[in-house]
Amino acid sequence: MKKFVSLTLILIFVFAISFTMPVQADTLNNITVSVDKDTIHPNEEVTVEVDFGQDLGSYTVDVAYDNNLFEYVSSEGGTENDNGTRVRLYYFDSAGGTNPRRTMSITFKAKSDIITSNPTEFSITAEGLANNDASVTYDDITTPIVKSVVVEPIYVDYDINLEYTGDIIVNEEKDMKISISSSMGKNYEHTRILAEATTPDGGSVKLFGTDNQDLEHDIIQSGWGSAEGDAIGGKDVNKELNVRGIFDKVGNYTLTFKLIDRDSSDAEIVKETFNIEVKEASSEPSEGENEISNEVVDENVNSIGNNTTGITNNEEPETLPKTGNTIYFVIIPILVVGVILYFVLTRRKN
Repeated sequence: MKKFVSLTLILIFVFAISFTMPVQADTLNNITVSVDKDTIHPNEEVTVEVDFGQDLGSYTVDVAYDNNLFEYVSSEGGTENDNGTRVRLYYFDSAGGTNPRRTMSITFKAKSDIITSNPTEFSITAEGLANNDASVTYDDITTPIVKSVVVEPIYVDYDINLEYTGDIIVNEEKDMKISISSSMGKNYEHTRILAEATTPDGGSVKLFGTDNQDLEHDIIQSGWGSAEGDAIGGKDVNKELNVRGIFDKVGNYTLTFKLIDRDSSDAEIVKETFNIEVKEASSEPSEGENEISNEVVDENVNSIGNNTTGITNNEEPETLPKTGNTIYFVIIPILVVGVILYFVLTRRKN
């Protein structure tokens, strides 16, 4: 009898424990993790949301992030703790299972000083998962759920510009400058500059540039940059190349410059075309020759002025000019009058 009572008590105890212990499930099959943006720009926010697929009464979720790119902003759905590289969000339904939660979220902000493209990810793990009344617990999520994003600045397209001063004269070297610029240029690891030209019939053009090893290259024939390409990108890009242009025929030319990406099968990043007019050398006298001619003209004008009296600019003179014969018109009448008086006085005496 005693043995029967003891056995009965043991069975009652076992059944009591089995009904009070939670049932262990394998996993939360419907859990999903999402981000509201795939690309985030400086000072923009992005939210990581976890949907458990059902109501839970408790959970502890960790979201790991790159603190070189992000800073923690806020969370919703529990008590948070940010250690600088991971935000932990803890929740327990203190209302006895009457206030369960299905979702939780954490918000981050991209830092302001980002100047390159940065693929990165949020890594999510969880533990302490249980249903609303804690009668069922779930396996910890130890294999991280990963959500990939890209943090990058708002890029500004590249510009290509060609600069020179004055006219371009046939068969004369012309100093020119090619520049590639952007206030915030997208980053490329391997780029090259290519040039093409269209010319008048029978004409040709050469654009010579000297590299840092003092080697000269015609960029129309061979392009510019190392064979594998050069890096470009970032804030306030201004890449300049000084060249010497030689155009061997008068007429209209076009020069086309392209920046290509060697890592994308020479894909074109930017292209610009410029119209060039090549002129004949000027046949006008030089400045020194003009000065000499002007001096000669001035001397001739002065000489003419010395040989003409009172007549300038083909104007009629106000009075006739005096000459050396004028005095005779005064003396002769006086002599005539004197002779007549002499004869008259002589006759009266006689």
